[in-house]
Amino acid sequence: MRLKALLALVATFAVFILTACGAGSGSSESAEDYPSKQLDWTIAFGPGGGNDLMARKLVQIIQDQGLYPADIAVENREGGSGATGWGYLMSKAGDPYNISTTSGSFLTTPLQSDPGWTYKDFTHVGLMATDDALLVVDGKSPIKTYEDWVRFAKDKGKVVVGGIGTVNVDFILQSLIAKKEGYEIEYVPFNEEGQLQTSLLSGALEGMVSNPGSILGQVKSGDMRPLLFTGKERLPALPDVPTGEEKGIKDLPSMPRGLILPPDVPDYARDWWIKTMQQVVKSEEWQQFLDQNYLTRDELWGDDFTAYLETTTNDFETTLKEQGAL
Repeated sequence: MRLKALLALVATFAVFILTACGAGSGSSESAEDYPSKQLDWTIAFGPGGGNDLMARKLVQIIQDQGLYPADIAVENREGGSGATGWGYLMSKAGDPYNISTTSGSFLTTPLQSDPGWTYKDFTHVGLMATDDALLVVDGKSPIKTYEDWVRFAKDKGKVVVGGIGTVNVDFILQSLIAKKEGYEIEYVPFNEEGQLQTSLLSGALEGMVSNPGSILGQVKSGDMRPLLFTGKERLPALPDVPTGEEKGIKDLPSMPRGLILPPDVPDYARDWWIKTMQQVVKSEEWQQFLDQNYLTRDELWGDDFTAYLETTTNDFETTLKEQGAL
């Protein structure tokens, strides 16, 4: 009886070990096998904005070139100035089949609240471009030039302006412009580009900033009038629109457009994405996207991207404190 009991115990233990080993091997994946499953691509803002446009273009290039062997599901998970979308990515720690694109809110949202994550928590793939902005008014506005805008704003004392995200690059840009020119702003944040534009054209906002790629069609149609470009050089498509530097406003920040994975993913997953995105940025389709959307090509990979995020976060924090936003 004792022998039978001992054999039964050994058999049970053996089954347990085999089951555990089987479960481990089934849930693990080697570098050689990656990637092999459907990818979930989170866009932390609504449709139509710069983050959305870039993410969908990257997915298109990846699929057109056959760089990813399985399906890619793209989902807009907007809310809380990016807190919802990147919070979702944070919840997928260790899962290399989730990915997202960055914007300025990726750095500024944790500075003004506690969403449960900071840029440090994620796995950094790379910076692929930076994005500058246009200050615009309704095309029907009597304001024709940047000087008209400054006079209007100073006469009124405080103007109602909007942008994407709560304490984001859009807010920083308009705060710096207002401080330089001597007026105040009431800033209204939006999660979707369409809502932002509708608010301007309906008269709810007196001005707004947005990336050229998101509004150039409305500018060319006359629905919006550009007054100032925040980049260092004038846009070729809008040669009559002055830059901030021309008006004495120096060091206006740009929007960082990069790619991140969840925390704690295997190194081989990050390495695969770095190698793949280095192929993507060399493509003619990517260069056309940069040109059409007036993005600046700016590439940093892995640890260099991490260092850039640290420096940029420190710069944003300093500016926001100076503006009294933190």
